[in-house]
Amino acid sequence: MYKLPSGTSEPMQYVHNIIIALYIIITLGVMVRVLMDHRQPAKTMAWLLVLTFVPLVGIIFYFFFGQNTRKERLISQRSMDRLTKRSMLEYAEQGELQLPNAHKELINLFTNLSLALPYKDNEVEIFTNGYDFFLDLLDQIGNARHHIHLGTYIIKDDALGQLIADALIDKAQQGVEVRLIYDDVGCWSVKSKFFERMMHGGVQVQSFMPVRFPMFTSKMNYRNHRKLCIIDGQTGYIGGMNVALRYVKGTRKQEWRDTHLRLRGGAVYGIQRAFLVDWYFVSRTLITDKAYYPVLSPLIRNNCIAQVVTCSPVSPWPDIMQGYMRILLEAKKYVYMESPYFLPTEPILFAMRTARQAGVDIRLMLPARTDSKIIEWAGRSYVQAALEAGVMISFYCAGFNHSKLLVCDDSLCTCGSTNVDFRSFENNFEANVFFYDRDMALRMKEVFLADEAECIVLDSPEIFAHRPFFARLWESLIRLLSPLL
Repeated sequence: MYKLPSGTSEPMQYVHNIIIALYIIITLGVMVRVLMDHRQPAKTMAWLLVLTFVPLVGIIFYFFFGQNTRKERLISQRSMDRLTKRSMLEYAEQGELQLPNAHKELINLFTNLSLALPYKDNEVEIFTNGYDFFLDLLDQIGNARHHIHLGTYIIKDDALGQLIADALIDKAQQGVEVRLIYDDVGCWSVKSKFFERMMHGGVQVQSFMPVRFPMFTSKMNYRNHRKLCIIDGQTGYIGGMNVALRYVKGTRKQEWRDTHLRLRGGAVYGIQRAFLVDWYFVSRTLITDKAYYPVLSPLIRNNCIAQVVTCSPVSPWPDIMQGYMRILLEAKKYVYMESPYFLPTEPILFAMRTARQAGVDIRLMLPARTDSKIIEWAGRSYVQAALEAGVMISFYCAGFNHSKLLVCDDSLCTCGSTNVDFRSFENNFEANVFFYDRDMALRMKEVFLADEAECIVLDSPEIFAHRPFFARLWESLIRLLSPLL
């Protein structure tokens, strides 16, 4: 045992020994907890090595980033049942709902995992640039009569954020119920006076899981990445765009490209339920009134079936990741994906490899330059693995492509906030809408192919493998941090 310098008093030596003993007990306790989590053996071994060979820092790292929250229940089953009851009633009232045979198992998977219910008759508008999306959103906010629910990972205090804030304040002062959820970590750079101005204007504002030491510090790795908006229970928005001017004007370095959807129809009930669950989580206020689930327009009769699926680090299963795996493994012709980041979990990489070896055309589109160099470095080694499996990789060169979408076999597509990475699949609160409709899949396929025209395409692993040795070594080292990025 380490000895204090000569001349140190016996009481000091005693205190020192007590601190060392406490540290050993805490470290052993954390190791036992890691073992009892029953994670993948590689993850368990990695944490045990960190705790053993990185004293003190290893404990801090585990406290902030390593705790397994899958077994925690932050919302009681009784409250969840009450929050889901209204959407279930509206689901049950659907007449002649016919689920497509090709995707019944996937629909049932999502329903069984998180009560994500399928709704027919949905009208969808696809936005592929921020200018069109935010003009439409501001128009819908201006026409709101009963309520506006907005949940976003980031809302910046810039020209666009101020414009949205002014619109929300204006409606609140007209008597419209306005609720806003923003992620605390996503908005760390935003000063509190920005939100205080909205609160003073009548907007009900809640921060998602604020990181204030010591409360919730252990949850700082688990963030609400969803982008949801519901106007009067009739119109819903979901996709990848945060409220920030860069989604309209880009940055000094590059343009921004993203995909967001406006929905009218039964799927709005699913978006509403997702927001109200989040609202209960942050405010402990149950909102279940029928006024938030109004009768929808009878004019929409297209049988476009949609299912709003959420996932979180506190749900028993990684719902969206399991859905992606099933899509990849059941695809017959093709799966096209866009993601700003590519740090896949091992099951997703395995599913991509398996589908490609079965003859399915797997294409993955990534930005040529991301907004995070460290994530870009970590992702390159995964790109190499995907190329070696036969996946066609496209690098989008017309700016930073922040889209998160997937289309499969001209019959299924999805769009939302979920990236193909560890953080989205395992750590974040995410939301995607899945469509089981040929016309919608073909429209999303057109978006992908239009983006592909702006890409450099790699279909040979040899080209990518010839990068400098030290670059590949550095990327492999950074890859070790993938679960934390």
